Amino acid sequence: MVGGGPGAFIGAVHRMAARLDGAIELVCGAFGRDAEKSRATGKELFLPAERCYASYKEMFDRESRLPAGERMDFVSITTPNHLHFPVAMKALDAGFHVVCEKPMTLSVEEAEALAAKVESTGLLFALTHNYTAYPMVRLARRMIRNGEIGEIRRIMVEYPQGWLADIVGKDNKQGVWRTDPKTSGVSCCMGDIGSHSENLAEYISGLRIAELCADLKSFVPGRTLDDDGDVLLKFDNGAIGVLTASQIAVGEENALKIRIYGAARAVEWRQEGPDALVVKSKSGGAQILRRNWAGAASEWSRLPAGHPEGFIEAFANIYTDFARAVAAKKEGVAYETQFPTVQDGLRGVKFIHAVVANARSNEKWTRL
Repeated sequence: MVGGGPGAFIGAVHRMAARLDGAIELVCGAFGRDAEKSRATGKELFLPAERCYASYKEMFDRESRLPAGERMDFVSITTPNHLHFPVAMKALDAGFHVVCEKPMTLSVEEAEALAAKVESTGLLFALTHNYTAYPMVRLARRMIRNGEIGEIRRIMVEYPQGWLADIVGKDNKQGVWRTDPKTSGVSCCMGDIGSHSENLAEYISGLRIAELCADLKSFVPGRTLDDDGDVLLKFDNGAIGVLTASQIAVGEENALKIRIYGAARAVEWRQEGPDALVVKSKSGGAQILRRNWAGAASEWSRLPAGHPEGFIEAFANIYTDFARAVAAKKEGVAYETQFPTVQDGLRGVKFIHAVVANARSNEKWTRL
């Protein structure tokens, strides 16, 4: 692991998720820019001192020199956004597979270079858009692929949060780097949670955003990056949609919700009640499908119906899928993955930059 040291949130989530199914073991790490803090984190995680590294460059160099059966198989990148690209490129250069937090890079040029590197090395790359791995999200995706809702006409996705409604204090580590262009990139809200919404809409529907029209706003005084925004969408099959993301929606936690309307039926899923998928019909009736009830989405479930599964389990689905892909690659056998790839990451970065460019311009529509 790179990142995930003292004060971090997502690093611990990745570690718990990776361990959940017993397919992955944390064997080494460079957990922060401060060498002593990195080693202290490694000690807390019961890693041997010689495999708690002062930097990711040192880690890749020393790990690559170990025998094949002893070195790490892949790296998990859980740093702030600005480090995703250099760490991922260095890992691929050293011959290691990569799991990376989103957004994948700060610029489109970096994203294109990273996609080219993954293709040229033949190594595996997973982007942790974990919402794609919720069981009922994958069930919705399967239903749409099977033609059960008919041709898609409209997609509505929203992600309101309220945790950045005020000025961020220096002790709020997560808020500080997300609102700083040097570490977050060109966008705060759209880069952080709007990208999740974009990815989820494309993942479930199987469609691609063709054009967009965006309006971004920074409400908090002194904040240079957006903390709220709306995006009109046109999809490649002619469907239309709207994407709303906000981090100043007072009282909201992580209220991600998506509705996809087809010619025959519609599906609705929300992250704060993830074990249910609502399927609506023209007659006005609605069917509520429950995770692992009568086998619904059982292949992505760990617990019986009624015992909620959530955020960490969704992360774990990506990690376990990635572990199986790494094992299959070692054995030289085919394996069909379901995790978001470097190409999804490239689309996500293009989406963020297109939204920002459109919001700053006078043009109505920007092609993606």
